[in-house]
Amino acid sequence: MRTLRDIDQLRSTLQEYRLHGQRIALVPTMGNLHAGHLALVACARQHADIVVSSLFVNPMQFGPGEDLDGYPRTFNADQAQLVEAGCDVLFAPAVSSLYPNGLDAQTRVHVPVVGEGLCGGSRPGHFDGVSTVVSMLFNLVQPDIACFGEKDYQQLAVIRKLVRDLHMPIEIIGVPIVRAEDGLALSSRNGYLSREERAKAPALYHTLCTLRDSLEHGAAIETALKQGKTTLYEAGFTPDYLELRETTLAPVSPTTRQAILLAAAKLGPARLIDNVTVQLPGSTTSSASQ
Repeated sequence: MRTLRDIDQLRSTLQEYRLHGQRIALVPTMGNLHAGHLALVACARQHADIVVSSLFVNPMQFGPGEDLDGYPRTFNADQAQLVEAGCDVLFAPAVSSLYPNGLDAQTRVHVPVVGEGLCGGSRPGHFDGVSTVVSMLFNLVQPDIACFGEKDYQQLAVIRKLVRDLHMPIEIIGVPIVRAEDGLALSSRNGYLSREERAKAPALYHTLCTLRDSLEHGAAIETALKQGKTTLYEAGFTPDYLELRETTLAPVSPTTRQAILLAAAKLGPARLIDNVTVQLPGSTTSSASQ
């Protein structure tokens, strides 16, 4: 695996692969890799000849008071995992390389509608940071495909709209959530949890599953979501949101059949997110969020 930090080196390296007609996949990450990230690399490996992974803790997507300074940086361990996973190129630029004029003077990419509400509502500017750095990486790597995890469902929707609206010739592949044996969705931020908090954390997924079952058996949406929030509070979480949306993230309607149940909640210092798909049986109520 080639580890590159310089933009010009990245471009010249990838140009060699393109001249040989090789298909390129990109897996963007912020590092502190776990099995969920490695599943993205494995998916990329199946769809391309060359796998490029980026490792960049993007300051633009962190808001005031968020965990930018404390975000775990484990470069050597990440590098070793990527070698074992069969990654061909690791791009690990400095902040000054991607943002040479600083964040305040940086051109930003805003994706409307799907980036608003949910995580976009509670983390203002977050998705502008995501869409800006992803646009930059797409421009630098010019991949044929890019793989993103379905745990970050809203992020995946933002990136798909970004690619569609800007006519980028990139296939976006969503990779299913990788979970621990007890159901907790794998996340780099799970490391913030104490032992006691880690034992409680799977309740987020279990609550979503219980709600999904209730909704699929015809429970009223407003009532089910209210009960779900109560359950999360009782389990020690501080819910940020718990919402039922269409798979496009539009509000559900009486004709909605396939939906997505999304949640974000604080547990100790960690903000956890998760989602499950829901097959609605018939008419829905007018309220889809609490």
